[in-house]
Amino acid sequence: MTRIAICLLVIGVVSQTRAADETPWTNLLAGEAFDGKYEGWAFTDAVKLSEANPKKLAFIPGKGILINGEKGNAKDLLTKATFGDIELHMEFCMPTGSNSGVKFHAHYEIQLCDSFGKEKLEGDGCGGIYPRAELKPKYHHIDKGIGPKVNACKAPGEWQSLDVIFLAPRFDSAGAKTTNAKIVLAKLNGQIIHENQEMATPTGHNYVKKEMAVGPLLFQGDHGPVALRNVKVREYKK
Repeated sequence: MTRIAICLLVIGVVSQTRAADETPWTNLLAGEAFDGKYEGWAFTDAVKLSEANPKKLAFIPGKGILINGEKGNAKDLLTKATFGDIELHMEFCMPTGSNSGVKFHAHYEIQLCDSFGKEKLEGDGCGGIYPRAELKPKYHHIDKGIGPKVNACKAPGEWQSLDVIFLAPRFDSAGAKTTNAKIVLAKLNGQIIHENQEMATPTGHNYVKKEMAVGPLLFQGDHGPVALRNVKVREYKK
């Protein structure tokens, strides 16, 4: 290969990378991105651990940060828009012992919870791909899910970041699934927790539900106090 050809090849690769990097982000906390108009949630400009109860977050009204109310028990957030292959960035803050999660297509969950200091995590630990579960006779897991590669969870009350590239499942013209959903890459607080991880089914009790080529994002609000900021998405292009 000539020097000119090599230079043209490098320029092409750089151009493709720049094009991918320039794909615009959508801020989900601006406007009315969610069904229900944030029912039970409140906006604030600062949160911290409650001095009276470390299992709660203290805040005053403001803007920029979304929190699931004083009791930490609000309606799940479900986006009006649906997505296929998607890149997500979000930041979250939780108190001691709290629990939340983000679900791609409202079916495939990455768990968010207080796992600070634990030595080994399974799928129900922070950053894990949540286990499959049955609702009856009492809610219980039927597998261990997929634990994160490392425990990157910060201490309660600290802001944390989650970055995920999610690939939707593929289907043929008859509607039969040909390719499983996949987490191409997930990072918690800058550390890799999943790489090229397929998901044969949805997670939790959704594992029996029909999979889709596109679906909404769901953020849990009814499992414990959680605050969200800088929540943004963009289409992922290989």
